[in-house]
Amino acid sequence: MTTRLSTEQTANVVPEEGALDPIALLRPQRKITGVSAILLPFFEDGEVDWASFEAHVARTLEVGLTPAVNMDTGYVNLLDDATRQEVLVRTQTIAGRREFVAGAFVGDHPDAAFDADAYARQIEMIQQAGGVPVIFQSFGLTGQPGEAIIASYGKLAELCERFIAFELGTMFAPFGKIYDLQTYAGLLDIPQCIGAKHSSLNRMMEWRRLQLRDARRPDFKVFTGNDLAIDMVMYGSDYLLGLSTFAPDLFARRDALWMAGDPGFYELNDLLQYLGFFAFRRPVPAYKHSAAQFLKLRGWIASDAPHPRGERRPESDVVVLRELGERLGVLD
Repeated sequence: MTTRLSTEQTANVVPEEGALDPIALLRPQRKITGVSAILLPFFEDGEVDWASFEAHVARTLEVGLTPAVNMDTGYVNLLDDATRQEVLVRTQTIAGRREFVAGAFVGDHPDAAFDADAYARQIEMIQQAGGVPVIFQSFGLTGQPGEAIIASYGKLAELCERFIAFELGTMFAPFGKIYDLQTYAGLLDIPQCIGAKHSSLNRMMEWRRLQLRDARRPDFKVFTGNDLAIDMVMYGSDYLLGLSTFAPDLFARRDALWMAGDPGFYELNDLLQYLGFFAFRRPVPAYKHSAAQFLKLRGWIASDAPHPRGERRPESDVVVLRELGERLGVLD
């Protein structure tokens, strides 16, 4: 059933401006929910390296993180439906009864209308494979007024037991949009929406979402997508990150340190953030090539080639990534 904001609910929305105390949001020794986007690796000839993909899904599950496939990190916007479905089938085989999430992506163009049928096909494909849909934005979705955006999510909610929404800054994709806080509040009022990935790369916006979540629906997950501020987990965010694909083992270790109240959390987080600053510099979408370079250094994939239409980093980056891997203790 489509959920709309009532007048009373709208009045309770946290304003965009006003008092905000991040210290009050700190949540020490909290169990962090970690969702890690899976890189789709390629050989130099442009073919998918399925063996390396499957191994990466398996190692992500083994360390206790939830794999996220067909996401930006998996080049979802550059894949055809047959490849997306192959990703889902292979992930389902590896995951078994363990949970995974997957991007429901609809490619369209500026000024396009919202295509509910296209989303329905993507959602059905994901749910048939046992995954939880992550609703990617599209021009047709984000080009609407706030109330219509929430109505569109409500329509998609009728097709799902659970789904994750997604705010994506335009530095990642031209069809992305960061919602105003009133529109975001509407997501919290859709029961099937269990959380939302927030990728503005802006701490203040995310803090306000946490403040709103805590007051309005404490079980709702704010999945940080801020690869430049991965310490947002200290304030109550969970995560759905591309950076964690570089080192799901280290992210799992970092999360365990936080839950244990171990000060080693800070040193490991700092080193991982250093990696994030380097990998997610402009042009931001080229971080996927950085991930391939790093995973090849770790011996986890055979080639560091990006998708044939993906953006590339210079070969000189490998020297820096090697030093970062040494500092993190994963390279000799």
